[in-house]
Amino acid sequence: GGVIEDAVAAREGYAFGLRMSVALSVGVALVIGVLRILRGWPLQYLILGGYIGVVVMTAFAPEEIIGIAYDSGGVTTSTITVPLVTALGVGLASSIKGRNPMLDGFGLIAFASLTPMIFVMAYGMLF
Repeated sequence: GGVIEDAVAAREGYAFGLRMSVALSVGVALVIGVLRILRGWPLQYLILGGYIGVVVMTAFAPEEIIGIAYDSGGVTTSTITVPLVTALGVGLASSIKGRNPMLDGFGLIAFASLTPMIFVMAYGMLF
C-alpha cells in the first residue's frame, strides 16, 4: 500500500484534512502579515525564516506529501485571494501613521504562499 488506507472514507477524510490545513495556514499567514504591518517587523527575516523551515521540514516529511505541499503554496494565490489580501495589506498600512503602504502593505501574499507548504508537510508528518 500507500500512505492512506484504501477505503473511500479514509481518502475523503485525508483530503478534507489537507484542505483544512491549507485554509488554516492562509488564515495564520494573514495574522502574521497583519502583525508584521502593525509591529513593523522586517519582511525579509520572516520570509527567510519561513523558507528555512520549509527546507528543514522537507528533509523530514514523507516523500508522498512533499509535492502536494509545494503545490499547495502555489494554489493559494488565486484570482480571488491576491486582490483581497493585497487590498487588506495596503489598506492597513495606509491607515497606520508612520507606515508606508508601498513598503509595508505588501508581503501578505508571500506568507499566504509560504505557510501552506509548512502546514501540509506538518499534516503529512502527523497523519
